[in-house]
Amino acid sequence: MAAAGSCSSAGKSLLQFMKLVGQLKRVPRTGWIYRQVEKPESVSDHMYRMAVMAMLTEDRKLNKDRCIRLALVHDMAECIVGDIAPADNISKEEKHRKEKDAMQHLTQLLPDILKTEVYNLWEEYEHQSTAEAKFVKELDQCEMILQALEYEELENRPGRLQDFYNSTAGMWFGFYLFLTSRYVDELQFFLIFSEKYLG
Repeated sequence: MAAAGSCSSAGKSLLQFMKLVGQLKRVPRTGWIYRQVEKPESVSDHMYRMAVMAMLTEDRKLNKDRCIRLALVHDMAECIVGDIAPADNISKEEKHRKEKDAMQHLTQLLPDILKTEVYNLWEEYEHQSTAEAKFVKELDQCEMILQALEYEELENRPGRLQDFYNSTAGMWFGFYLFLTSRYVDELQFFLIFSEKYLG
Protein backbone atom coordinates (compact mmCIF):
# COMPACT_ATOMS: atom_id res chain seq x y z
CA MET A 1 0.00 0.00 0.00
CA ALA A 2 2.83 2.39 0.89
CA ALA A 3 4.56 1.63 -2.41
CA ALA A 4 1.39 2.44 -4.33
CA GLY A 5 1.00 5.71 -2.42
CA SER A 6 4.63 6.59 -3.08
CA CYS A 7 4.18 5.84 -6.78
CA SER A 8 1.09 8.04 -6.90
CA SER A 9 2.95 10.88 -5.19
CA ALA A 10 5.87 10.59 -7.63
CA GLY A 11 3.44 10.58 -10.54
CA LYS A 12 1.73 13.74 -9.30
CA SER A 13 5.09 15.48 -8.91
CA LEU A 14 6.12 14.50 -12.43
CA LEU A 15 2.80 15.77 -13.79
CA GLN A 16 3.29 19.05 -11.93
CA PHE A 17 6.78 19.33 -13.45
CA MET A 18 5.40 18.76 -16.96
CA LYS A 19 2.68 21.37 -16.43
CA LEU A 20 5.20 23.94 -15.25
CA VAL A 21 7.54 23.26 -18.16
CA GLY A 22 4.52 23.39 -20.48
CA GLN A 23 4.08 27.03 -19.52
CA LEU A 24 7.15 27.77 -21.64
CA LYS A 25 4.82 27.43 -24.63
CA ARG A 26 2.97 30.49 -23.34
CA VAL A 27 5.95 32.59 -22.20
CA PRO A 28 6.82 35.04 -25.00
CA ARG A 29 10.38 36.06 -25.73
CA THR A 30 10.55 39.48 -24.11
CA GLY A 31 12.96 41.09 -26.57
CA TRP A 32 10.47 40.75 -29.41
CA ILE A 33 7.68 42.23 -27.29
CA TYR A 34 9.80 45.29 -26.53
CA ARG A 35 10.30 45.71 -30.28
CA GLN A 36 6.56 45.27 -30.93
CA VAL A 37 6.93 42.18 -33.08
CA GLU A 38 3.50 40.80 -33.94
CA LYS A 39 2.88 37.28 -32.58
CA PRO A 40 6.35 36.83 -31.03
CA GLU A 41 7.77 33.36 -30.54
CA SER A 42 7.62 31.62 -27.16
CA VAL A 43 10.58 30.48 -25.09
CA SER A 44 9.60 26.94 -26.02
CA ASP A 45 9.75 27.81 -29.75
CA HIS A 46 13.25 29.18 -29.27
CA MET A 47 14.52 26.16 -27.33
CA TYR A 48 13.01 23.70 -29.78
CA ARG A 49 14.84 25.14 -32.78
CA MET A 50 18.04 25.32 -30.74
CA ALA A 51 17.68 21.60 -30.00
CA VAL A 52 17.17 20.90 -33.71
CA MET A 53 20.27 22.95 -34.54
CA ALA A 54 22.23 20.95 -31.96
CA MET A 55 20.94 17.72 -33.49
CA LEU A 56 22.18 18.79 -36.92
CA THR A 57 25.75 19.57 -35.90
CA GLU A 58 28.45 17.42 -37.46
CA ASP A 59 31.20 18.43 -35.04
CA ARG A 60 32.39 15.04 -33.78
CA LYS A 61 34.41 16.63 -31.00
CA LEU A 62 31.12 17.48 -29.30
CA ASN A 63 28.70 15.15 -27.52
CA LYS A 64 25.63 15.75 -29.69
CA ASP A 65 23.19 14.20 -27.22
CA ARG A 66 24.50 16.46 -24.45
CA CYS A 67 24.16 19.52 -26.69
CA ILE A 68 20.51 18.68 -27.36
CA ARG A 69 19.86 18.22 -23.63
CA LEU A 70 21.56 21.52 -22.81
CA ALA A 71 19.45 23.31 -25.42
CA LEU A 72 16.27 21.87 -23.91
CA VAL A 73 17.21 22.81 -20.34
CA HIS A 74 19.04 26.13 -20.66
CA ASP A 75 15.94 28.39 -20.43
CA MET A 76 13.74 26.02 -18.43
CA ALA A 77 13.67 28.32 -15.38
CA GLU A 78 11.76 30.87 -17.44
CA CYS A 79 8.55 28.88 -16.96
CA ILE A 80 8.61 30.39 -13.44
CA VAL A 81 10.58 33.66 -13.69
CA GLY A 82 9.68 34.63 -17.26
CA ASP A 83 12.12 35.75 -19.96
CA ILE A 84 14.27 38.39 -18.27
CA ALA A 85 15.70 40.69 -20.93
CA PRO A 86 18.54 43.26 -20.63
CA ALA A 87 15.93 46.03 -20.92
CA ASP A 88 14.37 44.82 -17.66
CA ASN A 89 17.34 46.36 -15.79
CA ILE A 90 17.90 43.30 -13.62
CA SER A 91 21.54 42.55 -12.84
CA LYS A 92 23.14 39.33 -14.09
CA GLU A 93 23.61 38.27 -10.47
CA GLU A 94 19.94 38.78 -9.61
CA LYS A 95 18.83 37.06 -12.82
CA HIS A 96 21.03 34.08 -11.99
CA ARG A 97 19.68 33.94 -8.42
CA LYS A 98 16.06 34.00 -9.58
CA GLU A 99 16.67 31.32 -12.18
CA LYS A 100 18.65 29.16 -9.77
CA ASP A 101 15.78 29.28 -7.26
CA ALA A 102 13.36 28.36 -10.04
CA MET A 103 15.48 25.41 -11.18
CA GLN A 104 15.78 24.14 -7.62
CA HIS A 105 12.00 24.31 -7.28
CA LEU A 106 11.45 22.58 -10.62
CA THR A 107 13.94 19.77 -10.10
CA GLN A 108 12.58 18.97 -6.63
CA LEU A 109 9.59 17.56 -8.50
CA LEU A 110 11.75 14.96 -10.28
CA PRO A 111 13.12 11.59 -9.13
CA ASP A 112 16.60 11.89 -7.62
CA ILE A 113 18.59 10.78 -10.68
CA LEU A 114 16.68 13.09 -13.03
CA LYS A 115 16.75 15.91 -10.48
CA THR A 116 20.54 15.83 -10.43
CA GLU A 117 20.87 15.46 -14.20
CA VAL A 118 18.56 18.35 -15.12
CA TYR A 119 19.95 20.73 -12.51
CA ASN A 120 23.56 19.90 -13.43
CA LEU A 121 22.83 20.52 -17.11
CA TRP A 122 21.45 23.95 -16.25
CA GLU A 123 24.51 24.75 -14.11
CA GLU A 124 26.84 23.53 -16.85
CA TYR A 125 25.24 25.95 -19.30
CA GLU A 126 25.18 28.83 -16.82
CA HIS A 127 28.86 28.43 -15.96
CA GLN A 128 29.89 27.64 -19.56
CA SER A 129 32.03 24.87 -18.13
CA THR A 130 32.23 22.55 -21.15
CA ALA A 131 32.76 22.74 -24.91
CA GLU A 132 29.14 21.63 -25.33
CA ALA A 133 27.85 24.45 -23.13
CA LYS A 134 29.87 27.00 -25.10
CA PHE A 135 28.56 25.62 -28.39
CA VAL A 136 24.95 25.75 -27.17
CA LYS A 137 25.51 29.35 -26.02
CA GLU A 138 26.50 30.15 -29.59
CA LEU A 139 23.40 28.39 -30.85
CA ASP A 140 21.34 30.53 -28.46
CA GLN A 141 22.68 33.67 -30.15
CA CYS A 142 22.51 32.16 -33.62
CA GLU A 143 18.88 31.12 -33.25
CA MET A 144 18.05 34.65 -32.12
CA ILE A 145 19.58 36.33 -35.15
CA LEU A 146 17.96 33.81 -37.46
CA GLN A 147 14.62 34.67 -35.85
CA ALA A 148 15.35 38.39 -36.22
CA LEU A 149 16.04 37.84 -39.92
CA GLU A 150 12.75 35.97 -40.31
CA TYR A 151 10.78 38.74 -38.60
CA GLU A 152 12.40 41.36 -40.83
CA GLU A 153 11.49 39.30 -43.89
CA LEU A 154 7.90 38.76 -42.69
CA GLU A 155 7.46 42.49 -42.08
CA ASN A 156 9.45 43.43 -45.20
CA ARG A 157 11.43 45.84 -43.03
CA PRO A 158 15.13 45.00 -43.39
CA GLY A 159 17.29 46.44 -40.65
CA ARG A 160 14.45 46.98 -38.16
CA LEU A 161 15.96 44.53 -35.68
CA GLN A 162 19.59 45.46 -36.29
CA ASP A 163 20.30 45.80 -32.56
CA PHE A 164 19.72 42.06 -32.12
CA TYR A 165 22.47 41.36 -34.66
CA ASN A 166 24.75 43.91 -33.00
CA SER A 167 24.28 42.23 -29.62
CA THR A 168 25.85 39.03 -30.96
CA ALA A 169 29.20 40.61 -31.86
CA GLY A 170 31.87 37.93 -31.77
CA MET A 171 29.32 35.10 -31.83
CA TRP A 172 28.31 35.07 -35.48
CA PHE A 173 31.33 33.13 -36.78
CA GLY A 174 30.02 29.96 -35.11
CA PHE A 175 26.74 30.46 -36.97
CA TYR A 176 28.65 30.88 -40.22
CA LEU A 177 30.49 27.60 -39.66
CA PHE A 178 27.28 25.82 -38.67
CA LEU A 179 25.35 26.91 -41.75
CA THR A 180 28.06 26.61 -44.39
CA SER A 181 29.02 23.14 -43.18
CA ARG A 182 25.59 21.77 -44.11
CA TYR A 183 23.10 23.94 -45.95
CA VAL A 184 24.14 27.39 -47.06
CA ASP A 185 26.90 28.17 -49.52
CA GLU A 186 29.39 30.89 -48.64
CA LEU A 187 28.08 33.44 -51.12
CA GLN A 188 24.50 33.11 -49.91
CA PHE A 189 25.61 33.50 -46.30
CA PHE A 190 27.71 36.55 -47.13
CA LEU A 191 24.88 38.27 -49.00
CA ILE A 192 22.44 37.74 -46.13
CA PHE A 193 24.67 38.63 -43.22
CA SER A 194 27.40 40.97 -44.47
CA GLU A 195 25.10 44.00 -44.31
CA LYS A 196 24.16 43.05 -40.75
CA TYR A 197 27.69 42.78 -39.45
CA LEU A 198 29.76 44.86 -41.81
CA GLY A 199 27.31 47.71 -42.41
